[in-house]
Amino acid sequence: MKILVDADSCPRDARELTLRAVTRRGIQAVFAANRPIPGIAGERITMEVCPLGDNAADNRLVELAVPGDLAVSRDLALAKRLLEKDVTVIDDRGRVFTRDNINELLSLRDFVVGLAENGLGVERTASYGKKDLKKFADSLDRQLTRLASLTAQGTKTGFV
Repeated sequence: MKILVDADSCPRDARELTLRAVTRRGIQAVFAANRPIPGIAGERITMEVCPLGDNAADNRLVELAVPGDLAVSRDLALAKRLLEKDVTVIDDRGRVFTRDNINELLSLRDFVVGLAENGLGVERTASYGKKDLKKFADSLDRQLTRLASLTAQGTKTGFV
């Protein structure tokens, strides 16, 4: 198991928490972005700087993903691609994406984008705060514990 992080959009506090979690658990982490992000270093931690271009970092994360991995991304299209590879995906606010909810979330996003393109104001996501970080920390710990348990059992069942 490894953690894959869409580092371009991941808040600094969530990245730092993820770094502490992988160090504490001794698992591998890959952060992918189109630019170097300071502070991402350590044993078993890789910062992949991808070429500029559409979805280069996303494509790299999908390429590296294997069943049983955990990914952190708020990008719904990337989340869907990773779910198709039996990867568990959470966003930086702790929401777990599943095969059951991803299409609805994509439809909702497309609807909101359509409203914005037609000049209708849309509510933006609030800034990232302590409550969001706490939800993310709890979700990250829950998913890592669940995946470690499944790995220990030697089974691939139970992936969301």
